[in-house]
Amino acid sequence: MSLLNSYRVIYSTFLLGLIGAIYPLPIFLNAFRPDWMVLIIFYWVLALPHRVSVVHGFVLGFLLDILLGSTLGMHALLFSLLAYFVSIGYQRIRYFTLVQTTLLVGLFILLTKFALYWLASSLQEIVLHKHYFWSIFTSMLVWPWFFFFMRYIRQRFKVL
Repeated sequence: MSLLNSYRVIYSTFLLGLIGAIYPLPIFLNAFRPDWMVLIIFYWVLALPHRVSVVHGFVLGFLLDILLGSTLGMHALLFSLLAYFVSIGYQRIRYFTLVQTTLLVGLFILLTKFALYWLASSLQEIVLHKHYFWSIFTSMLVWPWFFFFMRYIRQRFKVL
């Protein structure tokens, strides 16, 4: 597959992730929404670190900040840090089992949630609710199927 078509597939998944992050859900399900952008950035940086980099994480975080109406730069900073840490350790992470990778994804999402709360609470008064962390568990439950689905997409469209 050509380079242009490879990027077309990658950017399509980015677009679907942004849509999944803002798609309206019922109030009782909103707390269980997986962190799609973290999962997508983690997967693509792990699978293709020479194609998806820190710049992609920054731009996607900036777009998510605009779409969510949050303080500009919060998600951009965290997604670029996520992409950086995955890119420096991708050779080691690739040898992890699926359970270890799932736990690592959960750790990244936990750290992201804490950092988002810390940044937002430094700017305004925010109350931390226990349901704020439920998306960590749903993201960890979704990760194995998401990983295999994304690998199937990458192999099906020959994204190299």
